[in-house]
This record gives sequence, C-alpha cells and structure tokens, in this order.
Amino acid sequence: MAMQKPLSLKPSAVRSGAGVSAIAPASFAQPDRVQRGLESLGALGFEPRLCASALERGPLYFAGTTKQRLADLHAAFADEETSVVMSLRGGYGSNYLLNGLGLKLIGEHPKPFFAYSDLTCVQLRLLDELELPAFHGPMLAADFYLEDGVHLPSFQAALAGEPYSVGAAEGLRVLKPGKANGILYGGCLSILVSLLGTDWEPQTEDKLLFLEDTGAKPYQVDRMLWQLRHAGKLAGVRGIVFGEMLDCVSPGAAPDLLEQAILSALAGFDGPITIGLRSGHVSRQNVTLTFGVQAELTAASEAQLHLLEAAVKR
Repeated sequence: MAMQKPLSLKPSAVRSGAGVSAIAPASFAQPDRVQRGLESLGALGFEPRLCASALERGPLYFAGTTKQRLADLHAAFADEETSVVMSLRGGYGSNYLLNGLGLKLIGEHPKPFFAYSDLTCVQLRLLDELELPAFHGPMLAADFYLEDGVHLPSFQAALAGEPYSVGAAEGLRVLKPGKANGILYGGCLSILVSLLGTDWEPQTEDKLLFLEDTGAKPYQVDRMLWQLRHAGKLAGVRGIVFGEMLDCVSPGAAPDLLEQAILSALAGFDGPITIGLRSGHVSRQNVTLTFGVQAELTAASEAQLHLLEAAVKR
C-alpha cells in the first residue's frame, strides 16, 4: 500500500536538560505522586515544573475550572523554556477543553504532549486538525511516580526522533496473523467511542489503529467495537493493536474471554490483530507510542510494531 503523507507539524527533538511543564487538564492528582514524579523526571536530566493550576482540586472531580485548565495548557505550549508538555494524569474532564483549544497558539509552538486515557480526545484533535503528533505515553503522577512505571527506551527514542520497535518483551502477541503498514493512530477505546457523533469524531480511516482501555468487561469491549464498526470507523483500517487491556476481565469467566470477544466482534476484519502492548493503562513500564507517524505491524510467529518515522525534527 502507498505510504501516506508525512506530518506537516513536528516539534523539535528534545535534548537532555529540557524543561517539562506539567499540567492537569482533567482530574486532580495525589500530591505525593506529583512530587515523586517530579523527582523521577529530574533524575533523568529534565527540568520539570508545575503550571499555575496543576494542583487545583475541584470543582467536582476536575483539577480546576475549564478556564484554569485551558490557561495552563496554553501557557505550557507558549512557554519558551518548555520543551515537553506532560499531563499529571487522566481521569475525566479534558473533553470540556475541546471547544476552547487555542489551535493557532499551539500550532505556533509545537511540542511533544505526553498523555493518554481521558486526554485521548485532546491529543487526537491536535493531530487531526494541526497534524501535531500525539505522544501516547507516560504521565507524571500516573507513571513516573512508580519505580517501574516507564519504558525508558521508547520514551527516550520518541523524544530523540530515533526509529524503534516494540514486541513480545513489551507484551505484544498475535491474535490474527498478517502484516500492515500505515499511520499509527488511536488511544483509549472508550474515549474514541465517546467522540462519535461530535464535531471531533476520530479519523480512523486507513490507519493502523491502537486501542486500549482499563476495567472494561469483555462484553463492554465487544459493544464498543460493535459501535465503532457500525459508525464506519473500522472501514479501511489496516491493522489493529490492542493494549494490555488492564483488568478487562469478567470474574469467574474463561481467561481468554476478552480475546475471543475481540475476535468475534472483529469477524471479517482483513488486517492483522495483536494484543497486549503495554501503552496507556498498564501494569508496568508504560511504552511511548507516537500517533501520526508511519508504522508497520507484523504478526506471525511473534508480533512486532515498528515505528518507522520520527515524530520530531532532528
């Protein structure tokens, strides 16, 4: 298949000692996890800092008002001393930012934006409308606070603009064999489904699709895949990579129920299907994936995902 056009908006590669602005665009984080995350990033040679409202608690389950959270996001992208923008955690609430995103400002200051979970909606809007690659990877108070929370090889390669591959060592295994090339795209499955029927529907057509979630029972994953399929969002998809699917089980059910449910829901899908890649909601070593770049999925005796294109300018 023909290679798709390269991204038109790539941030600069990130060097040692770079500034990292931490924001909370959705729910608030536990202060002790924030502190440990800051220390971990500092130990890796970065200079992390919290934006003005990052530690706000409330209203409700939000880390500040929509206005405060938008202001922090915009300030992080505009700050000349910031090379990387990173969310503290996901949770819920970043959907309220979609209407107010300052696309012109962000487009004038492109930077790697590390997030996953609820932030899928923001990352995909920036990718779809600005062609700013999404860094689906570790967050400060969700992963960096843990001793074994971050897969450093993929994190560092993504920031440096070096090609890299992930496979069995990162949990990936074959559900349906095959080989596919395409633009890597996706995120949290339930967030993608929540965007259907809105102005920000995911642009999955002709992509290599990554889907992950946590705590969804197999029948719920089946239902979300059914919805994507009947919304036309699997049409033209070249291959599918599922994440670790942490805690996506039914108590007392067969251990392979989720895999069987996925294969049933995707019956007739032509491309390769793999599962288990630890990116997003994971048990350990969160792998960084860059959405918007060329990638290749091979599923034979083993599964491998090759990131063929840098998401940054070297």
